[in-house]
Amino acid sequence: MPIPNEIPAHARIVVRVSEGVDPIDHRMKYRDYVGHVTSWDGHRLEMTRDAAANGSRPEQRVSIDADTIITLKPVPERNVTRP
Repeated sequence: MPIPNEIPAHARIVVRVSEGVDPIDHRMKYRDYVGHVTSWDGHRLEMTRDAAANGSRPEQRVSIDADTIITLKPVPERNVTRP
């Protein structure tokens, strides 16, 4: 799947990136990032990664090199339920 030329700012997406081959088990490893796009220039994707739903990781800024992106797709906004 080709990466789109334009990704609108504030779009919520999931991006799967390749982390390479694990030296122990020799299998390809991947990491997924879910969050909102801040910018995309065709070479580098800047996004604000969502905080973990269980509170284990805060929201964070990430920069992803286009060469590492395997897939990219839009995802709906997370439902926020308050106690």
